[in-house]
Amino acid sequence: ASQDGAGPSCVTSWALNGATGPQAPLEMNLCWNEIKKKSQNLRARLEAFSDHSAKLQVPLQEIIGWLGQKDEELSAQLPLQGDVLLVQQEKETHAAFMEEVKSRGPYIYSVLESAQAFLSQHPFEELEEPASESKDVSPRHRIQNISRFVWKQANVASELWEKLTARCVDQHRHIERTLEQLLEIQGVMEELTTTLDQAESVRETWEPIGDLFIDSLPEHIQSTKLFKEELSPMKDGVKVVNDLAHQLAISDVHLSMDNSRTLEQINMRWKQLQASINERLKQLQDAHRDFGPGSQHFLSSSVQVPWERAISPNKVPYYINHQAQTTCWDHPKMTELYQALADLNNIKFSAYRTAMKLRRLQKALRLDMVTLTTALEIFNEHDLQPSDRAMDVVEVIHCLTALYERLEEERGILVNVPLCVDMSLNWLLNVFDSGRSGKMRALSFKTGIACLCGTEVKEKFQYLFSQVANTGGLCDQRHLGILLHEAIQVPRQLGEVAAFGGSNVEPSIRSCFRFSNGKPTIEASQFMEWANLEPQSMVWLAVLQRVTMAEQVKHQTKCSVCRQCPIKGFRYRSLKQFNVDICQTCFLTGRASKGNKLHYPIMEYYTPTTSSENMRDFATTLKNKFRSKQYFSKHPQRGYLPVQSVLEADFSET
Repeated sequence: ASQDGAGPSCVTSWALNGATGPQAPLEMNLCWNEIKKKSQNLRARLEAFSDHSAKLQVPLQEIIGWLGQKDEELSAQLPLQGDVLLVQQEKETHAAFMEEVKSRGPYIYSVLESAQAFLSQHPFEELEEPASESKDVSPRHRIQNISRFVWKQANVASELWEKLTARCVDQHRHIERTLEQLLEIQGVMEELTTTLDQAESVRETWEPIGDLFIDSLPEHIQSTKLFKEELSPMKDGVKVVNDLAHQLAISDVHLSMDNSRTLEQINMRWKQLQASINERLKQLQDAHRDFGPGSQHFLSSSVQVPWERAISPNKVPYYINHQAQTTCWDHPKMTELYQALADLNNIKFSAYRTAMKLRRLQKALRLDMVTLTTALEIFNEHDLQPSDRAMDVVEVIHCLTALYERLEEERGILVNVPLCVDMSLNWLLNVFDSGRSGKMRALSFKTGIACLCGTEVKEKFQYLFSQVANTGGLCDQRHLGILLHEAIQVPRQLGEVAAFGGSNVEPSIRSCFRFSNGKPTIEASQFMEWANLEPQSMVWLAVLQRVTMAEQVKHQTKCSVCRQCPIKGFRYRSLKQFNVDICQTCFLTGRASKGNKLHYPIMEYYTPTTSSENMRDFATTLKNKFRSKQYFSKHPQRGYLPVQSVLEADFSET
């Protein structure tokens, strides 16, 4: 347009200014015609470029708008509902949506390909911004601006298309996965509901614990355990369905109201079923423990109101005084017995003091009527071998119960079995398990019963030695130490261990092995030879037999101190003074009358004296009259023994 308006005027002005020669107008016309031709070609190119770019911009803009709309529609499909039917419907909807997107694909690809072809024909370069603003833009810049705009539109459309197709695929997978999980949840919940219905119907058939027979308790315990094991797969099923629901929630898929309610009911019913099974099993086990064959329920009658017998978790009994609101480990009768034993503390000689305490204890526990033979039968029936194995409280109760029932059967006497069992258990725990761990070694149990049973001391020593000897009848120092350590616990519990060498049994072991002739083991005969000498650590056991034998003995003579006649129990005759006899109470407590101060040597009798013994004592007394005090100071009595017994006379020089 600029050329059309300015060209003629430029030519005219040039002619008027003195152009000369006949060729000047002709050259001018040729130049002008060339310019007009180039201008027309340029116009044609610009018009063609504008038409082509316009045909690309419109469909690209349309595609961009359509892709944005579809992206919003795709977003509107989320989140998915946690119901199988709704997700299936959503799956169908999404399939139709993907089909629509897929059908649009060829058109989009063709437009993008056209844009690519256009840009390859009309490339553009990134130009620097002009320094000054100018309203006139050259055609070249205009073409590059249009190419740049088409390129931007094509890029946006391509990115939106790729994003949309990728989102369609991801959402399709999400729907498929969600549907699969929901179907699995639905199947598992249906199965769990059926299993819960069956289990609850079984629970309804359970009989009350109080209506069951005691003999049937083990069977019911076993059936309840089997029932619990059969329901173990349900535990896994409940965990699976809860894990699936959690995974869906993480994916922003929340179960529908119906499914949530069903899952909540399943969890609640499962917890209630578990609680009822555990409670049922606990009640059955408690009933079997309290009333079954191995229970301690029958021992509850060993105490009277306000006392109550209770059991700790390790089966050790303890006693509750509801009136004083106190608890203690000792049976009320045992407490009374210990208080009564304090009356014997005025006995000067520890071996006799200990023996007399054990005698009271022996009679209170009725073990004085139990023979070692009977005890061995019970030990064998309850398989108390090897001796170092541990026994719990229930095993001890079983053995004691069988022992007293056998005593009742053999002697034909009435025995308060619950009281005797509970008292004996109390004493054994005090001696061998003062910490109340609920365990003691079989050797400890057998040692305690053997020491207090009504059998001669020689048989007791032989039996105790056999429990630590090997199959060849030999015993080494270690096993002898174990035996002596167990035995010394008996006086230790009474607070009398110091007089018998304390808890250190090493001196007794060395003393015993002096009879082994230098060998590392000792035989039963050698052990018995040592035991017959009444060693310090075991003398209380020998004295216990003498106390037992002396109880029923009456000596037809009068006590020189208290004037008691006849003398009952032990009789002590002075071998220094004539006609001085003292009863056991006066002698052991140190009582003496004026003019009758005790002079050693003194002979002890726990059996009625014979005429030959009287003559022997008279001769000995007469001989001692002429002996000096220095002679008797060379032969002092042992502190834990007041005198030698009449049966020990042959060992007097030793």
